[in-house]
Amino acid sequence: MTRILLVDDEAPIRRAVSRYLVHHGLTVDTAEDLARARGLLARGEPDLLLADLRLPDGEGTQLLGETRAPVVIMTSYASVPSAVEAMKNGAADYIAKPFDHDALLLTLRATLRRRAGAQPDADAERDTGSDDLGLKGDSPGIRHLREQIRRIGQTESTVLLRGESGTGKELAARALHRLGPRANGPFVAVNCATIPEGLVEAELFGHAQGAYTGAVQARTGLIASAHGGTLFLDEIGELAPAAQARLLRFLQDGEIRPVGSSEARQVDVRLLAATHRDLERMIADGGFRADLYYRLRVLELAIPPLRERPEDIEVLARHFLAERSSAGGLPELTPAALELLRRHDWPGNVRELANALERGAVLAPEARIEPAHLGLDASAPAASGPSAPEPPASTSLNDYFRQFVLENQTRMNETELARALGISRKTLWERRQRENLPRP
Repeated sequence: MTRILLVDDEAPIRRAVSRYLVHHGLTVDTAEDLARARGLLARGEPDLLLADLRLPDGEGTQLLGETRAPVVIMTSYASVPSAVEAMKNGAADYIAKPFDHDALLLTLRATLRRRAGAQPDADAERDTGSDDLGLKGDSPGIRHLREQIRRIGQTESTVLLRGESGTGKELAARALHRLGPRANGPFVAVNCATIPEGLVEAELFGHAQGAYTGAVQARTGLIASAHGGTLFLDEIGELAPAAQARLLRFLQDGEIRPVGSSEARQVDVRLLAATHRDLERMIADGGFRADLYYRLRVLELAIPPLRERPEDIEVLARHFLAERSSAGGLPELTPAALELLRRHDWPGNVRELANALERGAVLAPEARIEPAHLGLDASAPAASGPSAPEPPASTSLNDYFRQFVLENQTRMNETELARALGISRKTLWERRQRENLPRP
């Protein structure tokens, strides 16, 4: 069985990551510092070492020369350039905290495949049991998304990922990277909304020593840190106009010039960008550059919101509960709790669902999750506007769907039907096809 050595000084992270990896068939040893890690290494080599960059008695990168196993570095967003530098010194990969557990698993599996000499392609994903690319569910929308990712992932094209907050845009971006020709290079994720406006250009493009107050030494920017790999700019719509102009210049000529420096350097990256904003409206309002928009939108991926794929809710719920469970300790969702999950509107999408399940798993006595443990408004309708009446307890959801559509489609248009059922028009159309209920 594949053995992972996890080194992190934060006990909650060690527990959560260990539990998740064990659930996915890996053996995990843990250490809280370099001294303990060295003691475990002396007993035997792991298949992979996962270490935090900053530890109480040094840096995780100090273990690079002390093991033959590939080393993946965990780091905070602010230390991404240091983690990329560690890759140049022999680290296999890095992942920035806070990370999604599925993204971590993709990173570890890709590293283990590279160690075994396998290619990081779609076939390899299937061989390791990760055919969902980290995107859980079996709805038509999510299956179509996975098909698009497998097709687009093989290219070098710039991709704009669009979707509401919490839908999994970074997971999709990581899957594109893993399936592409740059899979062995760095994946640098940048949330543009979290960088203070006055520091955006310095963070992205780097700065020379003395470029501004506090710049006591030169620093490599995040774009240069992604050289040879993939740069993922999340929340691209939050970039200030000056940063938009500099990014456009980079996309046009492939050169960056650090703040305060007169020297330019060539940087080779694949660019992926994501947003939940209406960029077209922002262009009309003067908030986003049209020329940058067209540079970013070479290819486009739409990530469906959770309310448009209600058939995935139970799959996702059980997945998140399994992440938190110890061996044999999977919390149970009562039928009432599962029904509440199905009827909730999920404005926060998959992230909100994960948080609700974590809350439920913590608060539920005897590992039995009731509606009250989820922290959701049980009285809230699934969507605004007139809603369908509660289905009788003896009626299945599929039968209720057929009955409601047949009884109301002559007096409601498709928009009204979808709103009453708490689903999108696209989901209504897909379910009509599946249930053989064409519009009369």
